Amino acid sequence: MVSPAAAPVNQTVSAPSRGSTPSGTQGPRGPPETPAMSSKETPGLPLATASSTSDSTASGSSQDSGQEPVVLDEKRHDSSNRQSLVQQSSAKDEEAAGGVVAGQGSDAPASPAPSYTADGKRVISEDDCFESLGYAWPAWKKWMLLTSIFAVQVSMNFNTSVYPSAVKPISEHFGVSQQAARVGQLAFLILYAFGCELWAPWSEEFGRWPILQASLLLVNIWQILAALAPNFGSIIVARALGGISSAGGSVTLGMVADLYQAEEQDWAVAYVVLSSVIGTSIGPIVGGPIQKFLPWYWNFWIQLIFGGVVQIIHFFMPESRATILMDREAKRRRESGEDPNVYGPNEVKKPRISAEEVWITWRRPFEMFVREPIVLTCSLLSGFSDALIFTFQEGFNPVFKQWGFGTLALGWAFIPIIIGYFIAYFSYFPWFIRTERIIKKKGPDALPPEHRLQWLLFLAPLETIGLFGFAWTSLGPPQTHWIAPMIFACLIAIANFAIYMSTVSYMLAAYGPYSASATGGNGFARDLLAGIAAMYSEPLYSNIGPPHRRLEYASTILACLAFVVTMPVYFIYWKGPWLRSKSKFAQSLAENRKTKRRGSVAEATKEQLQPRNL
Repeated sequence: MVSPAAAPVNQTVSAPSRGSTPSGTQGPRGPPETPAMSSKETPGLPLATASSTSDSTASGSSQDSGQEPVVLDEKRHDSSNRQSLVQQSSAKDEEAAGGVVAGQGSDAPASPAPSYTADGKRVISEDDCFESLGYAWPAWKKWMLLTSIFAVQVSMNFNTSVYPSAVKPISEHFGVSQQAARVGQLAFLILYAFGCELWAPWSEEFGRWPILQASLLLVNIWQILAALAPNFGSIIVARALGGISSAGGSVTLGMVADLYQAEEQDWAVAYVVLSSVIGTSIGPIVGGPIQKFLPWYWNFWIQLIFGGVVQIIHFFMPESRATILMDREAKRRRESGEDPNVYGPNEVKKPRISAEEVWITWRRPFEMFVREPIVLTCSLLSGFSDALIFTFQEGFNPVFKQWGFGTLALGWAFIPIIIGYFIAYFSYFPWFIRTERIIKKKGPDALPPEHRLQWLLFLAPLETIGLFGFAWTSLGPPQTHWIAPMIFACLIAIANFAIYMSTVSYMLAAYGPYSASATGGNGFARDLLAGIAAMYSEPLYSNIGPPHRRLEYASTILACLAFVVTMPVYFIYWKGPWLRSKSKFAQSLAENRKTKRRGSVAEATKEQLQPRNL
């Protein structure tokens, strides 16, 4: 017998599907029945939550339906009061549940049964308000939001790439070595890596809009501190705070999963990925004129102006997170009298978020990075590739100075990289069109997730080819023309875009609404390794090999590393099903999607989010 003191304070329950009884036989349609009290249950507590057996049944029912269980407050009402209140729920309950009976014997997934709290509140489901979610928005509204996110992402990555243009002026102004001045780049990128992980899960709990606004505001504040820094230490502190405050691509990519279902995401993912890589490339182009014509502190004022403009643009954008929109729709229906007994998934949580949930939420991206093979493998692949790109870009100064390039021309040397990114972006279009045709003809399950990696199989080798070519066309005049290393730099950019695009797309398809946490691992690996690269890149091009061949040797080493780094692409493609089978959270979300009528999942169950199940 469970004593009152030992009974859990909060439990969960989902109403049984109407039209069927627990034994599986056809039953009358109507509100959920209250089970009879077992002799082992604690008197005075709601019957659906008094025993561990009943709790297990309720939890299983919730997970089978693919719905988030809702919280019961056991001390507020007894079972008879709950039954009375449930019977007063609106006629829409009948409508929502009717699909279970109607769908019997068909291949279509049954509509999930409605969930209730102990006091009879019906929790709105994704199917109840699908027309209010981001999935149902018109194309113009989706692309308006995506374009604002494009600007946000360019701004955040611009902050990482424009700083190297200030290294020499900062070194001269504060009397520190240029290698010491690069610590500002190291601090920003490494803390940016943790920022991607720390901000991402909160956007899943509280919505994308407030998290991005808070992130942009903090980043802009720290730019002021850097611009007004009285000493070099203040710059390092400001850069570190700016890095940890940057939400980054994990949140922006998560918004794609808010707007598109897995089989529809390709165009939007490519667009957001393009914004990320463009941001890292325009920094040197803009930084050249800043370095030549303006004092060092204008490097930070320009970042602030850019960040302020994109924050204002984003301020007028709508929220896209499904659970937040479900809360708003439920509140609207209550206030209008349309359905006085419907509540959003967050409205029935008591408390809204507990200390335990705070800890789980913070840990989620790191747990997924370590425990989910999909996240770990794709993130390391993307991260090492990005580190190679950052390292190779450090070679631009010594390589192109051989042809007499000045400050402005060195910035313009990065234009071929931007061209490469656009070539890669447009090269995906035929694949997207082909995929759409197959899905339209055969259905969304016709292609496995590994299909998203197919084009990468052809583009990934360009990273190794490009680095080898860049190495041995860096001989300088009169042996080679400066256009030759630029052409190979373009090939490297094509491969880098493809690696980022395909790995992110693969994770978005696997983790849906929790893709912000998943892609947070990708951002973590990319920024952490790029930050480390900021410190060893210049010594690599200055100290390896004989004096007359140091540039060639350094890039050749990177080419050999690129060959090793890109090999996992083929492993992921050929062993993808096995890899996914080892990723427990991805598998559980996939099962949830199969039970949903429209194949989307707004939220995982509390049990699924436990670290042991990641």
